[in-house]
Amino acid sequence: MIKPSPTEDSQAWPNNLGSRAASAERVGIYFHIHLVSDSTGETLNAMARAVCARFTDFLPIEHIYALVWSARQLRRALEEISAAPGVVMHTIIDTALRAALEEGCRRLEMPCISVLDPVVATMAHYLGARISTRVGAQHALDNDYFNRMEALNYAIAHDDGAGGQDLNQADVILVGVSRTSKTLTSIYLAHRGVRAANVPLIPGQDIPHALTTVLHKPIVGLLASPDRLLQIRRNRLLALKQDGENDYTDPDAVRAEIIQARRLFERHGWPIIDVTRRSVEETAAQIMNYLSSGRSRAETPQ
Repeated sequence: MIKPSPTEDSQAWPNNLGSRAASAERVGIYFHIHLVSDSTGETLNAMARAVCARFTDFLPIEHIYALVWSARQLRRALEEISAAPGVVMHTIIDTALRAALEEGCRRLEMPCISVLDPVVATMAHYLGARISTRVGAQHALDNDYFNRMEALNYAIAHDDGAGGQDLNQADVILVGVSRTSKTLTSIYLAHRGVRAANVPLIPGQDIPHALTTVLHKPIVGLLASPDRLLQIRRNRLLALKQDGENDYTDPDAVRAEIIQARRLFERHGWPIIDVTRRSVEETAAQIMNYLSSGRSRAETPQ
């Protein structure tokens, strides 16, 4: 097995996933991938991770070079690339810097991929438009940016039932028992410009009063399997160094919570999403599809 040591500017992706990367479950061949960007690098990082996720037997060690605006910065990046041979991906727009990077990679005999070229070229051909050469154009402080920031502030202020007095300002309200990813989903939706509030269901208590005052706003119920909830809740208590069984982690109590929640959702006709086998991104995508379609009831996954 090849396992090169990361340099100072590198970060092994498996380490981001905790100790699992070092476990037998994640044994594989490590390789270097260099991500060179003249902006924040967010787009490039997301694309690289999406591609590398398709190769489950190979574990990437990422080297990030963001805000590369000068020849000196590029030379330093090429020195790092030379010291840790691997795949180079970039989103460099400046023609001189781009040519220098591609020439440097050619001399080092390393693949150099401009990840946006095929998409940009196809769009330009379809639109019959010139391509902008402005660096970081996708991060302009436009209305969408401020809408996302406003949505994020709203999600934080209305997390876990807080700020219930103005739930009518929400684009969507998420309801569910504890540990059904309500907060994470709300935050993710905010980054997509959706103002999401979330309200918890407390065992033994009536429906939160805030929900009874909501007028004509989509409400979505989140559910998970009892086994999944028990696992998450027990891990949560371990992280908080709290031992001992209680209703929060009692299997019968958890099943009763889920049954009561489902009955509540069905009684009010709220769409139900089972998050047991869904990532936060998938749950958010389902909610956004529901919002955009305007259906009265979302499909409940089996």
